[in-house]
Amino acid sequence: MSQPEFNLAEYVLRAGQDTPEKPALLVVSHDHADEWTYARLSQAVRGTATGLLAQGLTPGDIVLMRLGNTPDFPISYLGALAAGLVPVPTAAALTETEVAKIIASLNPAVILNDPEVSCPANTPRIDLADLRAMRNLPPAPWHMGDPDRLGYIIYTSGTSGTPSAVMHAHRAILARRMMFDGWYGLRADDRMMHAGAFNWTYTLGTGLMDPWTLGATAVIPAPGTSAGDLPPLMGRYGATIFAAAPGVYRQALKSGRTLTLPHLRHGLSAGEKMSPAVRESWNRATGTAVYEAFGMSECSTFISGAPGCPAKDGALGAPQPGRRVQLLTPEGTAEPGSPGTIAIHRSDPGLMLGYFGAPQETAARFQGDWFLTGDQGVMDADGQITYLGRNDDMMNAGGFRVSPLEVEAVLSAMPGIDAAGVTEVAVKDGVRVIAAFYTGPAPLDEAALAAYAKDKLARYKQPRLYVHLTALPTGANGKILRRQLRADYEALK
Repeated sequence: MSQPEFNLAEYVLRAGQDTPEKPALLVVSHDHADEWTYARLSQAVRGTATGLLAQGLTPGDIVLMRLGNTPDFPISYLGALAAGLVPVPTAAALTETEVAKIIASLNPAVILNDPEVSCPANTPRIDLADLRAMRNLPPAPWHMGDPDRLGYIIYTSGTSGTPSAVMHAHRAILARRMMFDGWYGLRADDRMMHAGAFNWTYTLGTGLMDPWTLGATAVIPAPGTSAGDLPPLMGRYGATIFAAAPGVYRQALKSGRTLTLPHLRHGLSAGEKMSPAVRESWNRATGTAVYEAFGMSECSTFISGAPGCPAKDGALGAPQPGRRVQLLTPEGTAEPGSPGTIAIHRSDPGLMLGYFGAPQETAARFQGDWFLTGDQGVMDADGQITYLGRNDDMMNAGGFRVSPLEVEAVLSAMPGIDAAGVTEVAVKDGVRVIAAFYTGPAPLDEAALAAYAKDKLARYKQPRLYVHLTALPTGANGKILRRQLRADYEALK
């Protein structure tokens, strides 16, 4: 039986047709709000689709996005999808050399380029001014087709190796509805503020497309807004849900501002495990909870806590309703309470189509019908999952496997430590130890650090080395780059 024809962009903007004058997007600063109604947004998206097709592009063509942190990013993304093209959003921070590798791999038909964003010369492109001029063109009809056809391509963060091009179908947007109740607690009357940049896929999904799918309002801080300025903006513009990476919560708390947020119901966090200290401090300061989620480029988020179904202490939460998740070992399903690799069933609508041009790499990520995330966890008898870290982040101490997250959570609660990153390092040939890298106002006494860890961690989990840094290396999504910590330390030895 054939499936109904479908288009991701049409699905995202469908609910807004009932409230054309309602704000779909507010780009806010301390003295201004740029408002995009649903009517204005839909016209811009469909006009962009008309303009792209007028350039000679045809459905199925790959379109590389080299755009900055402005509304041009989601408008162009949805415009390409509306036309049946295959957009490839990329981080503005990529270097020209990195972009050249992507171009060689994907062979895009054209590049949508803001001149302020690096892009190799002599490549086919549509400049930002021309993109903006397309918005007022007559609206293109939605390009409808098989929900399973290729919709867009995103790149993995590369924190566990070389970044891979991940292919997703148009129907991937359907899986995101499971987050509305399973993570967000999202309602049509909500104002969702996301602290990320427009050209970050976390913002694109959680901050923009998901509120629009329900007819809610997305609130995005203007470029250059500091974390300390976010709470006043949330209060001024009536944010009811706040989404950010854990580091943003930490910086907002450190700003010293009073967190008076009368409209806020709760916060959302993803990208990296939030420390218990930050979570508790946010709860005390605002009276609201923070719900975390686990996901990845290959399947977005599918494990989370949610309003009415919070995660147990230390756990991420449970599989969202409708998601089939198991913890696997090479021998099969892990027993409750025993570690295993987090895996999601291949039938999940949010699961990728595969890695671009890499069928063998795609096949290697499956164990039967289960996609292996490469992340370790433990599931209890109630289905709650505690995250242990990526396979390549797990440490080996005297034959025991140790999660860096457990050690980081303990150290982050110590007075004088703002943030901690833990990994294994080589101190000499054949000798590796657990090392703790931390930030704070000043270096702490190593004996005091060791005594603190001794009271809270088994001996084999205790760091043998402590290093004070001015900042921990993090990726664009806020994740601690433990591999870089290791490499930087060992390069000095």
